[in-house]
Amino acid sequence: MRIAFVVQRYGLEVMGGSELHCRLIAERLAQTGHKVTVYTTTAKDYITWKNEYPAGETELNGVRVKRFPVAKQRDIESFNAYSDWIFFHDHTENDEREWLDRQGPQTPDLIAALEREEASEDVFIFFTYLYYTTYWGLKKVKGKKTLVPTAHEEPALCLGIMREVFAAPQAFMFNTESERRMLGRHFSFEGKYQEIVGVGYDFPDRASLDTQAFCRRHGLNPPFILYAGRIEPGKGCRELVDYFLRFSQLRPELSLALIGNLLMELPFHPQLRYLGFLSAEEKNAAMAAAEITVHPSHLESLCMAALESLAVRTPILVQEAADPLKDHCLRGRCGLFYSSYKEFEASLGLLLKDKRLRGVLGENGFAYVKKNYAWPIVIGKYEKLIRQFI
Repeated sequence: MRIAFVVQRYGLEVMGGSELHCRLIAERLAQTGHKVTVYTTTAKDYITWKNEYPAGETELNGVRVKRFPVAKQRDIESFNAYSDWIFFHDHTENDEREWLDRQGPQTPDLIAALEREEASEDVFIFFTYLYYTTYWGLKKVKGKKTLVPTAHEEPALCLGIMREVFAAPQAFMFNTESERRMLGRHFSFEGKYQEIVGVGYDFPDRASLDTQAFCRRHGLNPPFILYAGRIEPGKGCRELVDYFLRFSQLRPELSLALIGNLLMELPFHPQLRYLGFLSAEEKNAAMAAAEITVHPSHLESLCMAALESLAVRTPILVQEAADPLKDHCLRGRCGLFYSSYKEFEASLGLLLKDKRLRGVLGENGFAYVKKNYAWPIVIGKYEKLIRQFI
């Protein structure tokens, strides 16, 4: 089948959750023999949408990639101010379309290409409900189209134009049951094809991961806990750092290691360690070496890093406000959750004290990910979607 993906950014350097999710699915479907094309922009950075990749057609890991320039960069401060106004004041439909233009990435050439080239594709799969590319792309594509919303509870879901977004697709691929429940409070999916799928994982042999060598390379003295992902306030990292610094007064031997793209200033503290952006192999070793991994975001639709941690049998400690993360803990019996510093202190203290508990939670988590997020299961669900369209 000829499968087209539409996503706001795409590339090896683009490590955002939904964009990486899209790339992994696209590459796996290409490996099974489908002809896969990705329609995307020339932007690497989601803050400004600055044009950095060359426009035109390339191939990446067996996937044809068509990139289109962004017509206007985003002024994030102006956009945030406009968002604060529109979310909490009466406004018109034109105001909402103005919000969408400011959200971006504005790519009229991409939208025109979708309309022009629709007949050359069998199925369209749009990633992330929130952006210009999805709103206008769903309007222009008349045929078989699917949305992977990657949504969490946020004010944008209450905009009137989002009813158009969620009415347009014939099919939805949700990350978790909690995401589907949440979206069902806003939109009707009656008569639509629906599947809970998420993204797939490879399962490295934990015994083959040299955790001691990893710690030596990075000058880490166990025990440590780990955060992996974009390091920014919006991901709960400022709260995590504050909580850890308070907790470290009780356990001064414990370190917090952070890996990923650093987008906020970190305070100086001898037990606070930023390790940079690591390869997949190094990230697996880091997760295997950690006592636990912490996932502080209040807003998640899946959290790939949490599942990567469970894939190497390391339990998780998560923010209760993120329902999908809490659901992972409850359904997989693989971690604890907190909603305040006192709960963070009690949960982390229990996990650090009880090695046997960590082992049981880690084994449960491995089984949970294996059952729900192994690649054959995930790609099988996408193949089923494609057969439904046929």
